[in-house]
Amino acid sequence: MTTAQHTPKLTARGAATRTRIVAATADLVRKHGAAGTSLDDVLAASRTSKSQLYHYFANKEDLLRAAAWQQTDRTMEAQRPELDQLDSLAGLRRWRDKFVTGRDEAQNVGGCPLGSLASELADGDPQTRTVLQKCFTAWVSPLHRGLTTMRDQGRLRPDADPDALAEAIMAALQGGLLLSNTYRSSRPLARALDMAIDHVASFATVREAAAAKAYGPGSD
Repeated sequence: MTTAQHTPKLTARGAATRTRIVAATADLVRKHGAAGTSLDDVLAASRTSKSQLYHYFANKEDLLRAAAWQQTDRTMEAQRPELDQLDSLAGLRRWRDKFVTGRDEAQNVGGCPLGSLASELADGDPQTRTVLQKCFTAWVSPLHRGLTTMRDQGRLRPDADPDALAEAIMAALQGGLLLSNTYRSSRPLARALDMAIDHVASFATVREAAAAKAYGPGSD
């Protein structure tokens, strides 16, 4: 699922206005958090009126749910094409390397946009929590799809559980991002992802294990 799949049908002009509001909200929340972002801030940043904002969104919670989808889209887009090529151990490690490199380029400042939003909002409105769950499910889906393909193609043993493995990788990613931000180092993220991918590798068939050696393990 993407932002587009959660956007009502609008005129071209209306869609552009709504997109501008959501993008401004996502930017502000990324910098200041959900609590630190007011509707007045959004109006100023998006150059829209209060009547326009309330035409598209019932309240701040509704707007934040749209921003969560925007953050999900942005996060996933930044990981392509590697995110769509996770059907091998080498593919998982290329995705890992790109993610770690991206954190280094950002000097490990800031955590996960979606994770940060979830930490603020998951204990509040149940509808918002459901949206956040769906956002994470959308992000995990390429991992799940790739791991399922690996199992179905005989790269992983039949007892490999794509659901559990994909969830473990995402949990490692989220914890690693938190620590990388805290320590201003990508090392915790790299180690967490390496351990998660090594766990996937423990289910590899002989053929896949041999193919993976050609790429080699991730490096800090």
